[in-house]
Amino acid sequence: MPQSGVTIASRFVARMLALPRPIDTNVGVERDVRVPMDDGVTLLADVYTPAGAGPHPTVLVRSPYGRRGPLGLTLGRIFAERGYRVMMQSCRGTFGSGGVFNPSFNERADGLATVRWLETQPWFDGRLATNGPSYLGNVQWAIADDAGPALRALCSHVTYSNIGRHWYAGASLSFADAVEWTMSVNTQEQRFAVLKSLLRFRHFDRIVNELPVASFDERLVKHRVPYWRDIVEHPTIDDPYWDPIDHSKRVASVSAPVLQVGGWYDIFLPSQLDDYRALVAAGNPPRLVIGPWTHASPKGFAVQSRESLHWLDRHVRGTRTVDSTAPVRLFVMGAARWRDFSAWPPDGYRPQRWHLHAGGGLDPRLPGESEPDTYPYDPADPTPIVGGTLQRSGGRRKQASTEARADVLVYSSAVLDSDVEVIGEPAAEIYVASDLDHFDVFVRLCDVDRRGRSFNVCDGLERVAPMRDWPCTEDGMWTIRVPLSATAHRFRAGHRIRVQVASGAHPRFIRNLGTDEPLATATKMRVANQTIFHDPGHPSGIALPVKTG
Repeated sequence: MPQSGVTIASRFVARMLALPRPIDTNVGVERDVRVPMDDGVTLLADVYTPAGAGPHPTVLVRSPYGRRGPLGLTLGRIFAERGYRVMMQSCRGTFGSGGVFNPSFNERADGLATVRWLETQPWFDGRLATNGPSYLGNVQWAIADDAGPALRALCSHVTYSNIGRHWYAGASLSFADAVEWTMSVNTQEQRFAVLKSLLRFRHFDRIVNELPVASFDERLVKHRVPYWRDIVEHPTIDDPYWDPIDHSKRVASVSAPVLQVGGWYDIFLPSQLDDYRALVAAGNPPRLVIGPWTHASPKGFAVQSRESLHWLDRHVRGTRTVDSTAPVRLFVMGAARWRDFSAWPPDGYRPQRWHLHAGGGLDPRLPGESEPDTYPYDPADPTPIVGGTLQRSGGRRKQASTEARADVLVYSSAVLDSDVEVIGEPAAEIYVASDLDHFDVFVRLCDVDRRGRSFNVCDGLERVAPMRDWPCTEDGMWTIRVPLSATAHRFRAGHRIRVQVASGAHPRFIRNLGTDEPLATATKMRVANQTIFHDPGHPSGIALPVKTG
């Protein structure tokens, strides 16, 4: 097995990620190791082995994005230099592995077959861990309940156990993410894939409003992409199509210690917190770390790497016999500092309702008698979203352009006399009437600084349709509860709290066309005229988990 010492690249990456010094300065790599699956298909893997005296625990990383280049360096060699044998395996149908890539559907069978193969290898010492973000985290949930006693730890970051919950959060398609991911994965092995991807993003921005959505693949990459069609043709989380790849039911059965690193602006944070709650309820509380990052943030990846090494050293190698870290570590935005807690959500935070008021006010006091606010929503000119959980241009962004639109209502508090610290999962309750039966309610929480600049904190969207059984009065008024993504944010004295109410957040969520046509083939559009109520009988507002005492 060829070996090499610490490379310039690994030294540079270790410095950028602020990692501990390497243990083994020489690492051997065995390329294209053939691993048989139960159905006869062969998957390929690269195995990184420290040169120092073993035995070495094994870290399994399964990926559809390749196993060399930056991925092999950061998740393979870097960990091998710190005492772990790392097996980087390409998922079925990707980067030389046999079979056809059908996202998520083969990961349980292939992952378990890989574990059984590992257990027969002469170098396997009986200690196994799994590691990786996003899809690389989902494949961990696919096997963790049945991987056997060898599995000592999971490092499962910015990820999910149920992809259907993400695709159809709030019953609306996560459009931009679904398009960008399916098309990128479908073309990632082509020549000049990175350059083509950048050009494709620009093309996506030009054709983002074209219909029908089912043929978006042909307009973007010039051919049909089967898993794009599968997503848009099974447009609810209740569709039985998603059942085989819903691993959320397995989470409670996982006994190995779990590390979860997430981001406040990460697309998968709601799903990740669902998995956290399932583990806690089953008596297996994980370590949870959440920072101010988007999904692919380099700073977030650096924390994932450091936390993973710490977790593996403690639970797999046993070199950290005392763990002084708190179970939950959160970056509190606004205060710009890390805080440790014993659980999520933290104790001492209780819902405080802030009500929408006439004239664009936001106040804990109940609203008085007032006329409702109205706005039109035109799917031909859909309300855009700036910042948030977008893969591109996400995170904390100025909101001036959005808040100036006629289809966005803005409600702001008075200037705060003292800090208001919000940690938890806000939820809005909006009393709304529409001249259509099909529409969306989007709510975004913002922080307005002393200069009057509005920045997004967190948001959520719910799709309204007769079959969703939202409370509706005889005169057509709906009561819509909109869960917002979790946050930890301190609104400073001198700032204002702001709430946006709209009927779209395109292309983060696919625009509502206002009809009951199927999502995949719909082409007709209708303008919705929306009415938002804020009076004593219909006190629209947002519940903020606020620090008490």
